[in-house]
Amino acid sequence: MKKNIVKLATIAGFAVFTSCKETTTKTSYSDEEIQKESAKVNAYFQKKFDEKLDRSPMYQTYLGIKKDADKWDDISDDFADKELALTKEALQWINDSVNVAALNADAKLSYTLFKQTLENAIEDDAYRRYKYPVNQMHGMQAEIPAFLINMHQINSKEDAENYIARLQGIEPLFNQLSDNLKKNQEAGIMIPKFVFAKVLDDSRNIIKGEPFDNSGKKSTLYNDFESKVSKLSIDEADKTTLLTNAKEALKGAVYNGYSKLIATLEAQEKEATTDDGAWKFPNGAAYYNHFLKRTTTTNLTADEIHEIGLKEVKRIHGEMEAIKNRVGFEGSLQDFFKFMKTDKQFYYPATEEGRTAYMNKATKIIDSMKTRLDELFITKPKADLQVKAVEAFREKSAGKAFYQQPALDGSRPGTYYANMYDMESMPTYQMEALAYHEGIPGHHMQIAIAQELKDVPMFRKFGRYTAYVEGWGLYSELIPKEMGFYADPYSDFGRLAMELWRACRLVVDTGIHTKKWTREEGIKYYTDNTPNAELDAIKMVERHIVMPTQATAYKIGMLKIVELREKAKKALGDKFDIRKFHDVVLTNGPLPLNILEDKVDQYIASEQA
Repeated sequence: MKKNIVKLATIAGFAVFTSCKETTTKTSYSDEEIQKESAKVNAYFQKKFDEKLDRSPMYQTYLGIKKDADKWDDISDDFADKELALTKEALQWINDSVNVAALNADAKLSYTLFKQTLENAIEDDAYRRYKYPVNQMHGMQAEIPAFLINMHQINSKEDAENYIARLQGIEPLFNQLSDNLKKNQEAGIMIPKFVFAKVLDDSRNIIKGEPFDNSGKKSTLYNDFESKVSKLSIDEADKTTLLTNAKEALKGAVYNGYSKLIATLEAQEKEATTDDGAWKFPNGAAYYNHFLKRTTTTNLTADEIHEIGLKEVKRIHGEMEAIKNRVGFEGSLQDFFKFMKTDKQFYYPATEEGRTAYMNKATKIIDSMKTRLDELFITKPKADLQVKAVEAFREKSAGKAFYQQPALDGSRPGTYYANMYDMESMPTYQMEALAYHEGIPGHHMQIAIAQELKDVPMFRKFGRYTAYVEGWGLYSELIPKEMGFYADPYSDFGRLAMELWRACRLVVDTGIHTKKWTREEGIKYYTDNTPNAELDAIKMVERHIVMPTQATAYKIGMLKIVELREKAKKALGDKFDIRKFHDVVLTNGPLPLNILEDKVDQYIASEQA
């Protein structure tokens, strides 16, 4: 999915929660007392969310709010220090001012999640420098222009002026970014060597074309701005003024900001090494284990996750063998992988017509699933889902597919993005699984439903427990199989290939970051064990390197959701309703996996009563 520009309340939780301090010894409360205390704490949650939103102009835009649409977020250490202080103040209030025993069930859940989020944020600050703010996956060098293109709508002259103000703000923003990169380097956190060529290429591409040079082509940002302004119903003289001011901002602040970033990166590239794992950091093992708990919301160790991955790879290989035999292929599974990688019947041509055909087919897959949602869900989102190709300026470095959530006010639908850069990495037999994961019944159902929940605090709607979110996405690749989709055995093989890919992630992520596997060893594991193109393997390993632990969430989360579903089926028998189960999973907002298990247990008990 998940993917994203700026996230608030995005820290996943530990699987074990601390006890709550209570302000009274009373054990019984009237309905009025419970209502009053619950309303008090919910009002506080909303207040804290609103205050944090006020401090993030980018997240405002992400939610469709235009309050500070002429500004960027502050990414300085001073700002981070202030955020940490506010977080500690909020935790103090939570501990001292809430009578947990007098909260209703939903407010207690919110209290537990909110308190844990605060505690996690305070603990995580010890690793503030342990990140790559410029990288090939979610680096600011590409996300800032992507944000302007995809998020900053221009429906009025004021919107256009705000866009120009943001162009002017890129220079101070990137000055902060360059400072952070230098501080990270001083702390021993250096971007891996292979990343530099990619992010430098992204950065240089932004300052090419009109008005930066006389190549005859418009630059990415100027083309976007001009296109949006041309559709406004305002005087031509105003349009001309806006375009002139945008050019000046591009030639000035944007060029200066990117030039400084490029200079910083070029200097750091000379010092970079090919050591890729988190083990290279100061206290690298502690850092990795810390965020492994955050990512999975379990207490599984790196070794345990590595072993789960190896077992799952073996199981899925067995199911693939059965499909290989079913289609009458003679040869080994590796031979079958090679056939699936290379046979032209499984790939659209790398032409405009081929790319259009792929996007049309992807849209049909989504449209077909839309007609079957009543079989799976009681609660469905109001927001629609659209299918788009990744924009040309970032398609070279972006992932093969991802989801962008809808605007909170309904002004922008959810989007399933497919990357048309390398058609050989987009086989037709994986089209169904990709669409189901990123679109429906995957991320769109989970994220859009969460956004639209009533009487749930905002911080819960926009939480990002990765194992829950991506576990649901991977689980959503399985659901259509049970509904009769994947009728083509090759497409079912594609589903297994996608699941196999996530199982391999458990092996390779832990291998790179705790067992000192090299980039090349990680790539080889993927190419030896999956039918995916080598470019897929390269991108995935490079993703592991710059986003430690993130890729372990998918399979761990899916395994837990399937486990909980089977638990409910066994307990309820004929009373089990898949729609009710999915309602339990989706209508509380994102949850740590152990809290999700509590919710399923409560559902089972209520159905048995």
